[in-house]
Amino acid sequence: MTIRKLELQLMSRIDQDDLIEVKKIKRYIQLIKLDIACDRAIKKDGSTIVIENGTQRFIKSHPAMTEKMKINAQLIALEKTFNFISEGDAPSSTPSPVEEEPTEDDLI
Repeated sequence: MTIRKLELQLMSRIDQDDLIEVKKIKRYIQLIKLDIACDRAIKKDGSTIVIENGTQRFIKSHPAMTEKMKINAQLIALEKTFNFISEGDAPSSTPSPVEEEPTEDDLI
């Protein structure tokens, strides 16, 4: 699955005349892209980084790890607000979550 396919799938499940819903999908896709960028940075640098301050040396978690947690929380919150339409074009009474969260390998 690619990011474009995910966007098309999500767009097909909303009322595209509802600009708020369209904006939510665009925001969701941007967050997915940021999450992938964090994954790449962690893969490149490792999950920990070394900070040197003069003679002191510290090992701490990669800053992208914290960002991934924030992004994940935003994705989950956004998913809960999607107003998906059903197959019969009747508005859904409760928002449906995305079936499966794509992995980095799925989106490349």
